[in-house]
Amino acid sequence: HKEVYERDVKAPMDALLAELTAEFGEPKLFRPYRDTRFSRDKSPYKTAIAATIGAAYVQVSADGLFAGGGMYHMMPDQLARFREAVASDRSGKNLEKVVATVTKSGLNVHAFEELKTAPKGYPKDHPRIGLLRMKGLVASRSWEPAAWLSTAGAKRRIVDALRATKPLFGWLDANVGPSTEDGTRR
Repeated sequence: HKEVYERDVKAPMDALLAELTAEFGEPKLFRPYRDTRFSRDKSPYKTAIAATIGAAYVQVSADGLFAGGGMYHMMPDQLARFREAVASDRSGKNLEKVVATVTKSGLNVHAFEELKTAPKGYPKDHPRIGLLRMKGLVASRSWEPAAWLSTAGAKRRIVDALRATKPLFGWLDANVGPSTEDGTRR
C-alpha cells in the first residue's frame, strides 16, 4: 500500500507543509511506522499523519484534524523556569492574559500532564495554582471529520489556529526557552 500512502496521504501533507513553511517554520513529517518493541499492539503503521511546523503540530486522521502547539513535556530546567515565571506577578499575570486571548480565539489551553496538588515550594492557594500544576503548556484545537477536510478549508483552519497560538509561543520563548539539559534522566 506504499503507493496509496505516498499519493493519497503523504503528498497532500507535503503540499500543505510547503505552503505553511514560510509563516510557521521548518516542517518535519513524522514517520508512518510505529515503534512496536514494547507494545502489545504490533500493528506496524500509524493511523494518522502528523508533522511539526516550527513549534506547532498538525495531525490528520480518521478522527479529523488537530492543530496547535506549545511545550508538551518540559525538561526539569524548563519546568523550573516555567513555574518561576507563572508564580511571578508580572510574567504570571501576563500569561493569564495570553491564555485568555488564546482561549477566546477558540483554542483549548491545557497540559498533557498535571500534578494533583501544588508543586513543592508553592502554596496550594496560589492565584495561578492551575497553571503551576501543569508540566507543560499547549494550545490546540481539533475538528471532527467533514467534507471540508479535503479542501482549502482545512488549511484555513490550521492557519487560524497556529496564528492564535503565537502569543503563547512568544510567552514560552521569553520565559521558558529551550532546555539546557541533554535529555537524559540521571
